[in-house]
Amino acid sequence: MKTFLFSLLFFSTVSHAAIKTLNVEYTQGGQILEGVLSYDDSTSGKRPGIVIVHDWYGISDDTKMRAEQMAKLGYVAFAADIYGKGIRPKNSTDAGAQAGKYKGNRTLLRARAKAAFDLLALNPKVDPKKMLAMGYCFGGTTVLEMAREGLPLIGVVSFHGGLETPTPEDAKNIKAKLLVAHGALDPYVSANEVSAFQKEMNEAKVDYQFVSYSGAVHAFTIKGAGNDIKAGAAYNEKADQRSFAAMKSFFEEVLK
Repeated sequence: MKTFLFSLLFFSTVSHAAIKTLNVEYTQGGQILEGVLSYDDSTSGKRPGIVIVHDWYGISDDTKMRAEQMAKLGYVAFAADIYGKGIRPKNSTDAGAQAGKYKGNRTLLRARAKAAFDLLALNPKVDPKKMLAMGYCFGGTTVLEMAREGLPLIGVVSFHGGLETPTPEDAKNIKAKLLVAHGALDPYVSANEVSAFQKEMNEAKVDYQFVSYSGAVHAFTIKGAGNDIKAGAAYNEKADQRSFAAMKSFFEEVLK
């Protein structure tokens, strides 16, 4: 887990500002992974580092967009690859199978996420005392597991992520403050799951915020999810904008 292959391959440099986006190969448990690193090359000095975890489709253009978005805000962003290099599901059946593999093995899921955390924390541009994490859907579940693992994060944001865990007792390990952005009409995260999560956090005395967005279902930040809320997963522009603003405010708070 601690052996990494630092192979930084130039991916692209966006035309505006000095945002650089690079493919990064690293390893965990013998599996080659390929994440995406994004940062503002015109800025000197150490900055907060943020691990971004993809949804169940794996690393995608949307993931890269989020990394660049955070780099523009002054973070060194690393989009983790949980599945492995080249493993990019093309349909919901394959995505469900990949996500299920890791949701069914939280030890492996945490190890993959920790590999990304460790890699970013060693980056010379990053202040390792200011580490953050954020994730979407499957990634939201993952970053909560990173917190339960006790990783030295100061802030974690889950966007429409699953909240359940097979080890709720691990909430006692959480060092980070949490923000959970939830679709009030999300059919994939039941009221019982929400209640159990809040009970878990309350009993462990975790500093958390839980925000429900009216009219929003699952995947409300993902434009590719379409706009049919009857499908259970759909983009919601207002919830996307509000949750992003909440995230920015939350990170400003925890970084003080």
